Amino acid sequence: MIRSIYPLVLCCLLSAAPLLRSEDEHWPQFRGPRGDGTSVSIGLPVEWSEEKNVKWKTAIHGRAWSSPVIWGNQVWLTTATEDGRELFAMCVDRQTGTIVRDVKLFEVERPQFAHKFNTYASPTPVLEEGRVYVTFGSPGIACLDTRTGKVLWERRDFECNHYRGAGSSPILWGDLFILNFDGSDHQFIVALDKRTGQTVWRKQRSIDYKDLGPDGKPEIEGDYRKGFATCHVATVGGRPTLLSQGSKAVYGYDPQTGEEFWRVEERTSHSASTRALAGLGLVFVPSGWSSGQLLAIRPGQKGEVIDANDEQTPSTHLRIVWKTKRSVPKKPSLLLLGDLLYGLEDGGVATCWEAKTGNVVWNERIGGNYSASPLAAEGRIYFFSEEGKATVVAGGREFRRLAENQLDNGFMASPAVAGKALFLRTRTHLYRIER
Repeated sequence: MIRSIYPLVLCCLLSAAPLLRSEDEHWPQFRGPRGDGTSVSIGLPVEWSEEKNVKWKTAIHGRAWSSPVIWGNQVWLTTATEDGRELFAMCVDRQTGTIVRDVKLFEVERPQFAHKFNTYASPTPVLEEGRVYVTFGSPGIACLDTRTGKVLWERRDFECNHYRGAGSSPILWGDLFILNFDGSDHQFIVALDKRTGQTVWRKQRSIDYKDLGPDGKPEIEGDYRKGFATCHVATVGGRPTLLSQGSKAVYGYDPQTGEEFWRVEERTSHSASTRALAGLGLVFVPSGWSSGQLLAIRPGQKGEVIDANDEQTPSTHLRIVWKTKRSVPKKPSLLLLGDLLYGLEDGGVATCWEAKTGNVVWNERIGGNYSASPLAAEGRIYFFSEEGKATVVAGGREFRRLAENQLDNGFMASPAVAGKALFLRTRTHLYRIER
């Protein structure tokens, strides 16, 4: 009986191999195939330096924090001149590190202001077979043919004052290209037909910011209305839900139509910058700057709205299961591995929580400052600092530091993985790290 099962098992493994290989070989969007910072690759390096395990190192012109994305033999990323007047998409050969394409997409006569912690090319592209989609926020969105570098469509008509520079990365869902626009003047989420670039739906943020001054204008020029978060589609409550975070609120939308399902308001925070996670029946999201906190949200039903800071238990299905203000990240996104949630506070304190309860499992200072989101692979967690230090720790209930590695010029972009290699972008170079 056992022997008769072997052919079936072998058949199942062989049929699953293309899927596993696809996930190993492609890193198509910000935070990878599932948008959650996890990789199924086996054999990734744990130790490296400028002299060790560097297969190639390629200088990238300009100044940009967008993360690399990978499809097949191509690594795509964006860059910009420091003054934001010229915006580029670049393709690097995955095997050799040779720059294959360097396409100037847009010229901007009067660039908006970008904060020193940001750049004019911070949003990460999204890739699929034959096409790469890039955005620089309101200065322009473009879709390119990955084989020829030809621009297939572009949009430059979205008005949004990003105020500190754009930061939200796009996602693909079915035939839709979806992107947050949360500026000081306009706040909305838009879905485009990925084939043509035409608008399918557009949804204004529904929250009342309650920030109008005596003159009827938003206080401090609308600074508290802006956001930099990347949206995420997950199956929540048995239905696909578009999780999108704007300033002072987290929203659940119908990704097909843009209809708002529910909203959690958190008015003590603004400028949210991470990508939400979903798992174990909950949605996990840091609320942003100022008095930001980490929220574990039980998703709600259509039309439900709650205040995250209302201490009374709501009568709705939508509710806050737990929350904390201790060691909460503002820029790095979270990791969910099994029943444990991991976060890295921008100042270098890493925390492991029980995902269902919020109980702290461990809380350790690893040092440095952080903007890049962490990576999980083979039971390990990789943290990448702005100073160029990469700390590798063991996942699980016991904190164990496995390695510390150093590259020049520091990390603002998040890592990518393909095969057995890490693809790391520092402020000046793109590296392939492999044993």
